[in-house]
Amino acid sequence: MKHKKLWTILILVFCLLITAVMVKAYIDGKFDSVESLQEYISGFGFFGPVVLTVIQALQVIIPVLPGFLGCAVGAVMFGPVGGFLCNYIGISAGSIIAFLLAKKCGASLVESLISKDKYDKYAGWAARSKSYTALLFWGMVLPLFPDDFFCYFSGLTKMTVRKFTWIIVIGKPWCILAYSIFFDKLGGWL
Repeated sequence: MKHKKLWTILILVFCLLITAVMVKAYIDGKFDSVESLQEYISGFGFFGPVVLTVIQALQVIIPVLPGFLGCAVGAVMFGPVGGFLCNYIGISAGSIIAFLLAKKCGASLVESLISKDKYDKYAGWAARSKSYTALLFWGMVLPLFPDDFFCYFSGLTKMTVRKFTWIIVIGKPWCILAYSIFFDKLGGWL
């Protein structure tokens, strides 16, 4: 039991350190543009793909970071396949973590991320809607859907972790693949 508690503390400290580093980078303007994010990730050399993957996970968990920048940077720096893998793994992991955080912490966490009006509107609808699962799936497939917030809202519903994970695994790659191909081609034109 002591080992489990120690591992939990170590993982928590590690996550807090990564979050602090990313927040500092955000404050320092490293996420202001594709170029500044590219430069930041290049500074990590061989570990650049890992850093991008972590950034993409965090941009879901902390929904103030712009996710499309990471998709653009991944495709331009690592090609459509490498960028896709970094983005898909990071965004999927972040989506599942956001869902689990909402399950664990409840409505108070989600309310702290968005305005009260939006929370009341969407949380109530998500809990009552019979078509929520279908909307969530299509939201994961389609670009420009506010899916970060819906990952949190889903955690407030009766949806199981397994069902949510399948929605992410099956629905999320299509949008990320489209971004990866688009930004790879756009990067070649620039």
